[in-house]
Amino acid sequence: MISGVGVVSPVGIGRTAFWNGLCGGLGGIHAVSRLADMSDDDFGAHGRLVAEVSDFDPNVHLVNHRKHFKTMSRDVQLGVAAADLATEDALLSHGSIDPERVGVVFGAGRIAPGPLALVEGAAACMKKDGTFDPDRWGELGLPSVPPLWLLRQLPNMPACHVSIALDARGPNNTLTCQDASAILALDEAARTIARGAADVMIAGAASSNTDALDLARMRSAGELSAQTNDPEHALRPFDARRDGTVAGEGSAVFVLERYDHAVRRGADIYCELLGTGSASNGIRSDQGTGIANAMKFALNRGGISSIAGIGHINAHGKSTKWDDLVESRAYHTLFGADLAGVPVTALKSHFGHTDAGSGALELAGSVLALRNRQLPMTLGFETPDPLCGIDVVHEGPLSLKGTSAVSVNSTKTGQAAAAVLQAV
Repeated sequence: MISGVGVVSPVGIGRTAFWNGLCGGLGGIHAVSRLADMSDDDFGAHGRLVAEVSDFDPNVHLVNHRKHFKTMSRDVQLGVAAADLATEDALLSHGSIDPERVGVVFGAGRIAPGPLALVEGAAACMKKDGTFDPDRWGELGLPSVPPLWLLRQLPNMPACHVSIALDARGPNNTLTCQDASAILALDEAARTIARGAADVMIAGAASSNTDALDLARMRSAGELSAQTNDPEHALRPFDARRDGTVAGEGSAVFVLERYDHAVRRGADIYCELLGTGSASNGIRSDQGTGIANAMKFALNRGGISSIAGIGHINAHGKSTKWDDLVESRAYHTLFGADLAGVPVTALKSHFGHTDAGSGALELAGSVLALRNRQLPMTLGFETPDPLCGIDVVHEGPLSLKGTSAVSVNSTKTGQAAAAVLQAV
């Protein structure tokens, strides 16, 4: 059971602000401020729009963690803040539960190294002619690098900081599977509880893709939208005119516990996690085999035999020509003609593509949708792509008829994960 939700996103911090932002059609995409003085020759037009959590201040949202700031990258800060909100929402407090029975499993992406921390070291290795001398690095450069610099980049640090902050001494793990990380973390958390190794698990994911190096990497891979001054239409999943994704950042964290444990302590239960599944494309990368199989495994595990039992699909919806096409093929392969009329939403259109954090934020969207019986719309969608052929919710929030949902994520390398949720 999910009994707590914490969110830090470009459309709101906290589950209430996040939900209001989604239902209000709020888009978190805007021009990145720190690149405002760079010309197109310096960086290029692609990547000038991002989805940042512009109102996140660690001095405010991490007031109890200040002594750890030096070892917290942006990704870690977002994740710890979301975990704090989730445990607060679940009414968990120190001493209320045996810390040996509380565990943490977190999804993390590739944490940007923060090049500014290496500037002094690089400067120490410059020769008189202005060129960099690598032979000086060991003697002059390395001693100038802050000794805790590496700790900021380790992907297991979000899980470490969350467990320290909550005094969670139970099972602890980190999954680094890009976009699929959040659902895989949720899967491991549920399995940990099911085998009796913990009563409560804190599970989620966090990542920030808005560093200059991240933007440059995504631009060189041809993933970013060419839009520079139209945030509303920069990321438009499954639209015929989509031309790429937009980098973002954010985190969502969930408190999972056994039903009897949640009831005994009077927790407010959001929904039930019926099942999860994971798979890979293998050599069939053009057919979305991984997505189709991940959904099939999750539905089977959740005891849902047909699409008639699905209230909505929360799509990966990356907004690139190829990824959206392959994803839609997976849906048609799995469900065939029964797919018609099943509402699909793609929430990256609100908060961007955040790597590991995307799946967590999307999952939070479905959890809250089931609670509120309403499905947020996909932003920027105007012209349906006939090659995709799916029913994208886009004219406003949709009143939900079904009581279950499937949330889906996949990676560039073909790994996919799906989670099935059931309203209570």
